[in-house]
Amino acid sequence: MSAAAASDAPHIPVLLRPLLAAVAPVSGTWLDGTFGAGGYTRALLAAGADRVIAVDRDPLAFQMAADWADAYGDRLQMVEGVFSRLDEYGQDLDGVVLDIGVSSMQLDQAERGFSFMKDGPLDMRMSQQGESAADIVNTADEVTLADILFHYGEERASRRIARAIVRARAEAPITTTLRLAEIVESCLPRPKPGQTHPATRSFQALRVAVNDEYGELVAGLEAAERALKPGGKLAVVTFHSIEDRIVKRFFTDRSGGGGRANRYAPQLKEAAPQFTLPTKKAIGADADELAENPRARSAKLRVGIRTDAAPKPSDRKALGLPQLKGEH
Repeated sequence: MSAAAASDAPHIPVLLRPLLAAVAPVSGTWLDGTFGAGGYTRALLAAGADRVIAVDRDPLAFQMAADWADAYGDRLQMVEGVFSRLDEYGQDLDGVVLDIGVSSMQLDQAERGFSFMKDGPLDMRMSQQGESAADIVNTADEVTLADILFHYGEERASRRIARAIVRARAEAPITTTLRLAEIVESCLPRPKPGQTHPATRSFQALRVAVNDEYGELVAGLEAAERALKPGGKLAVVTFHSIEDRIVKRFFTDRSGGGGRANRYAPQLKEAAPQFTLPTKKAIGADADELAENPRARSAKLRVGIRTDAAPKPSDRKALGLPQLKGEH
């Protein structure tokens, strides 16, 4: 699909209405860390942001925006980059928005290899550079493959699937999405009506591994903490339990809600929190949004407001970042 054709496809930003309500009033300079089709960026500009720094690791996102971005003039700055470097793209920000996960425009393009709904090359690289899913599937050992599927996709049949992948690639390299999907399907029971495709978790796991999504998420949260001014708002939309767990624990730790690991240990003077939380609960989609966009069913929004306390590094294990035993 060409960039022009992709730009004609409808794109509904998930949790847009509750996000704008949670961060209102919108003003000053914002950074949209997942520009995608531009939904959040345009909404922030319309809501009152003076300027938005739009960041995406996928160069296609900026090709798609070519026919409308110029209308915003210097109110819109587009940067090809990653979460972990957000604080290099902007400082003293009034807000940061992160939408975690793959965009619909990527899923819809068979040649990107993100989806098993259409046959395409087994790629999954958001930046279109570096190691692809096919590289991992055809070169990682069985233990590492099982580790990726279990820890990144929460796939309980990870060992069985990893064995099947290794057997299949011995006959011929696994280079397409449908061949991988068929291999995974052969290891799992037939889904019941309404259940997700058997390959969903495996494809999620490989995509996360290819793009280091969980590592980038933690680094992005830390970078946002460094980039926001006191009173600046950080809004994060997640789609999977692992991502939401990381964001929830980050905000809990940064708002002083972590507690003591040992209740018998002496009470230490608590450091000033880096964020205050308008609400500790995640915000989900309402009935109207679910009717408009079923993809919003699993989405969760969490928001924190930056204080003037100094930023700090994170304990990634404590945040729930999956740890692989080996390296691929």
